[in-house]
Amino acid sequence: MPTQLGLDLPVRTAHGRDDFLVAPSNAMAVAMIENWRNWSGAKMVLTGPPGAGKTHLTHVWADAATARIISARELRSDDVPALAAQSIAVEDVPLIAQDPAAQTALFHLHNMVLAEGHSLLLTGTGAVPYWGLTLPDLVSRLRGALEASIDAPDDALLSAVLVKLLADRQLMPPADVIPYLLKRMDRSFAAARDVVEALDRESLAAKRPITRALAAVVLDK
Repeated sequence: MPTQLGLDLPVRTAHGRDDFLVAPSNAMAVAMIENWRNWSGAKMVLTGPPGAGKTHLTHVWADAATARIISARELRSDDVPALAAQSIAVEDVPLIAQDPAAQTALFHLHNMVLAEGHSLLLTGTGAVPYWGLTLPDLVSRLRGALEASIDAPDDALLSAVLVKLLADRQLMPPADVIPYLLKRMDRSFAAARDVVEALDRESLAAKRPITRALAAVVLDK
C-alpha cells in the first residue's frame, strides 16, 4: 500500500452513472431515473436523507435527458420562460418553504415545462407533505408526482460510499480503516461525508497518512 501523503489535492466528485453505487436502498430510485421517458405526467420527485446520492442521480438524469439543473433557491419568475425551454431538475425544494416568491416561480416553471413537452425532476429531503411548502397549487402538483425514495444505507453501501468519498479526494487509506469507521460512526450518508472531510483535514494538519490511529483521533473529536 503506497504511503498517503498529506497533500491538499482538489476534490473531484464523480457524477457519472457508472460511479453511482447501486444497492437495495437505492435500486428502485435508480431504476425510475433510468426509466425517465416513461414517467407518469413527465415528472418525478426524488427524496432521501442528506448525502444519499440525490445530486448524483440528478446529474445522471440530466445527462440522459439533456436537462438543466438549478437550485430551488435560485428560482426567479423572470427566468421561468428560459428555464422551461428544456427538461429541468430543481434541487432542494424544501429550502424555499419560507420563500413565497420562489414557490410561485416553481409553480409556473412546473406548468410551463410540462406544457412545452419536457420533463421535470424535483429533489428534497423527506416526502413532499413534509417539505413545508405553503402554496396550495404547488403542493397539489407535487403530491401528484411519481416519487422515488433513497433509503438509509446498509453496511455494504456505506462502506462503498466511504471508499468513493475518499477516492473523490484522491485518498487511499489502508484496508483496515473502513471497517474501523463503520463500527464507530453514525449510520448515515451525511456522517460518512463528514467523517471523510474530517479525516482529510486532520491528515493535512498533522501531515500524517490516513490510518486507523488517525481515524481514532478524528472520531474522538
